Amino acid sequence: MSSERSILHMDLDTFFVSVERLLDSRLNNRPVLIGGTSDRGVVASCSYEARKFGVHSAMPMHMARKLCPEAVVIKGNSYNYLKYSDLVSEMVREAVPLFEKTSIDEFYCDLTGLDRFFGCYQFAGELRQKIGKEIGLPISFGLSSSKTVSKVATGEAKPNNQIRIETGTEKPFLAPLSIRKIPMVGEKTHQLLVNLGIRKIHTLQEMPLDVMSKALGENGASIWKKANAIDPSPVVPFQERKSISTERTFDQDTIDVHKLRGLLIAMTENLAFQLRKGEKLTSCVTVKLRYSDFQTETMQCRIPYTSADHILIPKILELFEKLYSRRVLIRLIGVRFSHLVSGGYQINLFDDNEEQISLYTAMDEMRKKFGDRAVMKAAGIDARSIGRGENPFDGGPPVLLANRRQ
Repeated sequence: MSSERSILHMDLDTFFVSVERLLDSRLNNRPVLIGGTSDRGVVASCSYEARKFGVHSAMPMHMARKLCPEAVVIKGNSYNYLKYSDLVSEMVREAVPLFEKTSIDEFYCDLTGLDRFFGCYQFAGELRQKIGKEIGLPISFGLSSSKTVSKVATGEAKPNNQIRIETGTEKPFLAPLSIRKIPMVGEKTHQLLVNLGIRKIHTLQEMPLDVMSKALGENGASIWKKANAIDPSPVVPFQERKSISTERTFDQDTIDVHKLRGLLIAMTENLAFQLRKGEKLTSCVTVKLRYSDFQTETMQCRIPYTSADHILIPKILELFEKLYSRRVLIRLIGVRFSHLVSGGYQINLFDDNEEQISLYTAMDEMRKKFGDRAVMKAAGIDARSIGRGENPFDGGPPVLLANRRQ
């Protein structure tokens, strides 16, 4: 009986495009671009037919259109994507003993021990076929003894296929592949490694660990371990309910609506940065008010997954306008983002443009270097004068809360 782990990685192929094709079969076998429809927009997802022309996610839409002029351009509908993501999540949840949802279209499952009763590869294959048949979405998977190797294997299996890497063959499997295939190796790290003469994983495997550590620090050691198929990280049980929140209790109750709006902007801006810093997205926002008579009211709404200020701030202000109906003194105000999932900012590019993305990146880098409040909107800075002290977050920093699914 083998004591090795069996870790399954599943990834829905070109998820946004696949959902659109499920809803409109006329898009089948055609190059499809999803994202901002104007020339200033950005590609959020693209079909394999479009990728043949050199198009990729996060590419400016005007460039993608030039490379693939016959492509069908769709703005996309995040609500549809969330709906189908939830359908797949529920099917996976019912089938496996332990799973982790790492993004809207990606899952890890720990199948260790299932070989006693059922072959893990056969089990995973039947689950994949069931998802394709009952939901109608193509999905690929990789199965191995670790998260890293399984994720890389999924990439090699695509599109709409599956692959198993037998225990003991992990390093030979990884060796001929590009270093870009290793999780954590982004564009900058890839270029640095190329400048060092490292292009294939095989070269990384032969390098001494201390050399990589000196070249890239802790990140270098982690990359070296992944290249050598050393990854004991566990599958973390999926916890659907997660939230990040902040509240502000005033020394003196206030009715200054202008200042309250400014404080909400400052709170939302800070929480959005925390989301991006933690590579999280929210799909539910809540505003909380406590009046001078201690009566507390909240209002929330669901939104497409995002971590963008320009989407979150207007929604928070809209909820505040609906919630603040009594027009009496307010003692406490709060903002909460919930239903968090892991995910990068590219999931939210439907209405964005290059300038917005560059602005967020620059502002976040300044905050990481000089502190969370190094860059703030003028309205948020103006709000510091109400309540206790000068800092709108004196009541404490945003706190990530994880609650088990009831």
